[in-house]
Amino acid sequence: MNIITETFKVTSTGMRPTFHTVTNEVKQILEKSQITSGMCIVYSRHTTCAVCIDEDSFDVAYTGLTYLQQDLADVMESIIPTCRREGQYMHPGPKLTVFSAEHGEDKPGTLNTDAHLRSSIMGRSEMIPVIDGKLELGEFGHVYFIDFDHTRARERTVIVQLFGQ
Repeated sequence: MNIITETFKVTSTGMRPTFHTVTNEVKQILEKSQITSGMCIVYSRHTTCAVCIDEDSFDVAYTGLTYLQQDLADVMESIIPTCRREGQYMHPGPKLTVFSAEHGEDKPGTLNTDAHLRSSIMGRSEMIPVIDGKLELGEFGHVYFIDFDHTRARERTVIVQLFGQ
């Protein structure tokens, strides 16, 4: 069995959830690996990001998100409202605020509780079967890396791990 691990970067916009379609990057890593039977994991180590599989939605909302992405963002907003003020959520508490300041994060940068909760609900990884050298995504499936953190633009790392033969 072979195990291949590769990473690549994406950059979020800040100010709203950022959806990155990473299907082609993952397919390129699979092709280069020459694995024809196994599993592919697409993973985020960032605790305010998620990975999901969904179809593409061709129409685009005023936000720049496709309709399906905007619908997901709206559903998340209704379940977990965007953190807009200190005290809206228990997190961040006083100890985390001090810790964050010691590590270069300003106070507004810690007001991302909603992103942590959304990531926890959505999940930070997807496992995709590899059959006959192809990702088993179905006819309309795409892999999305979502950065829910609205506090500022950030560079994120997407981790892809393949195992099989």
